[in-house]
Amino acid sequence: MTQSGNLTVGFIGAGRMATALAQGLISAGFVSADRVVATDVVRAAREAFARQTSARVVESTSAVVSDSDVLFLAVKPQQMSQVLSSLSAMLEDRHLIISIAAGLSLSVYESALGTNRRIVRVMPNTPCLVGECAAGFATGGSATAEDSKLVEAMLTTVGVAVQVDEKLLDAVTGLSGSGPAYVYQIIEALSDGAVRVGLPRDIATKLAAQTLLGAAKMVLETGQHPGELKDAVTSPGGTTIAGIHALEAGGLRGTLMNAVQAATERSKELGAT
Repeated sequence: MTQSGNLTVGFIGAGRMATALAQGLISAGFVSADRVVATDVVRAAREAFARQTSARVVESTSAVVSDSDVLFLAVKPQQMSQVLSSLSAMLEDRHLIISIAAGLSLSVYESALGTNRRIVRVMPNTPCLVGECAAGFATGGSATAEDSKLVEAMLTTVGVAVQVDEKLLDAVTGLSGSGPAYVYQIIEALSDGAVRVGLPRDIATKLAAQTLLGAAKMVLETGQHPGELKDAVTSPGGTTIAGIHALEAGGLRGTLMNAVQAATERSKELGAT
């Protein structure tokens, strides 16, 4: 595999997620803008990609394929069949194919492109757009351990990436793929509570969002169990334990667990169809 300093990276599909990934790769110095190329059937998407990344855009898939070592497939799932049909005759041994389309199994790509192709399936999430992605990925075809390291290195330019068995990507979808929506509801609810007790809305929302951001960083940077960190804030007979009791009475933990399970099951249903 070509080393990162000499890689050329192509994007088939130049939407927001593709643009964010390209920005991350370029800003981290993983690859230079002149070694990134993208195409999209929508002209406005191509123009936005070029404007935000300073990378090159072209009108044809063939131009991206011929100029790339790594190919990100960043089109909608319903468009993937057509893309794969056009790709199959263009690919060479040097190509590493990375799909960020939701719901399509590795077997779909292997069937269309062949098991001899190096294929990786990635489930990113929308905080990729602000450099805080939580992504899971699984390898298929003839992808190597070196390919896995390369994919992890690329994804960590925009957040955190973990390799899992493909059968666990539905769980990744239920947790981190859908998870931002759960967190937005939590932030909104905390803000509503603060407004209820007198804080102005703008202050309430800012404090709620920053509280979740700070708490998340504590978990990631200290390595402590969330329960330990919770206990460190919870004084006997204090305000925090009163609030936690209210959360337990409302079934917060069970509700969040159910949300992850429901989204995971829905991901499996969509993948089956």
